[in-house]
Amino acid sequence: MIHSIDLQFLGLRNTLCAYLVETSEGPVLVETGPHSTFAALEQGVRRLGFDLREGRHVFLTHIHLDHAGAAWALARWGARIHVHPAGAAHLIDPGNLLRSAERIYRGEMRALWGDVEPLDPGSVVPAGHGEAFRVGATEFVAWHTPGHAVHHALWQVGENLFTGDAGGVKIHRGPVIPPCPPPDLDVDRWRESLRLIRSLKPTQLFLTHFGAVAEVDAHLKELEERLMAWTGWIGPHVEAGATLETLVPLFRAFVDEESGLTVLTGEERQAYESASPAWMSAAGLMRYWRKKMGR
Repeated sequence: MIHSIDLQFLGLRNTLCAYLVETSEGPVLVETGPHSTFAALEQGVRRLGFDLREGRHVFLTHIHLDHAGAAWALARWGARIHVHPAGAAHLIDPGNLLRSAERIYRGEMRALWGDVEPLDPGSVVPAGHGEAFRVGATEFVAWHTPGHAVHHALWQVGENLFTGDAGGVKIHRGPVIPPCPPPDLDVDRWRESLRLIRSLKPTQLFLTHFGAVAEVDAHLKELEERLMAWTGWIGPHVEAGATLETLVPLFRAFVDEESGLTVLTGEERQAYESASPAWMSAAGLMRYWRKKMGR
């Protein structure tokens, strides 16, 4: 059985979750959330009748702090942390990850993410593409899905896929949107990853932002169409020499209109902005275009 745990990131509901998978060898987590929401994770696991210290396996989709920032705390309780090989080194030595995040978030780092500590190398398990890990009778299969990040992986359990950010963001009645952060956003590789997801023929997608999706084909179609619409919109602005400062307000207005976010409540829009800030996607798409143009 799969359970979602609302981590109530920044005090918001339905924005960020971790998943608990019941196995014959105890609870398994997919994602940890940031350390700033660790108390909510503990409480959520306890409400399901488990103790977070019981967990011996954690499966991460990628190492961005909203998905993996608390992995170190679980590793110190004895959990093995399964992650894409390109992300493993950054868990063991998070210096570059933290420096990158500090350039973006500056004085908000601690409030957003809490503490981040290095993991012991023995607790980190690099997961190869298509590699299967068995916990009791349950098999977790890693599928490398670059695009959102070079170190992104999906986790397949039966006909279910835990999609991290490769499956986009959808918060209840809202639209499906592609979070496009720097530095290694690659739209072409993301589309290849979407083709891989379709080929696996999942019956459900489990999004970190936020919850289960049963209408898989429609969801993936909307995600890819919006990814291409955003990429197509921003390209001419980059070619014309727009700066990020001038681009962000224009991009935010475009996203609000194109995605239909204007019809949502203020709380719903805040949840979307927390899960996938428009300024961050503008920065990622601008960097992607500049790479394509050789700038």
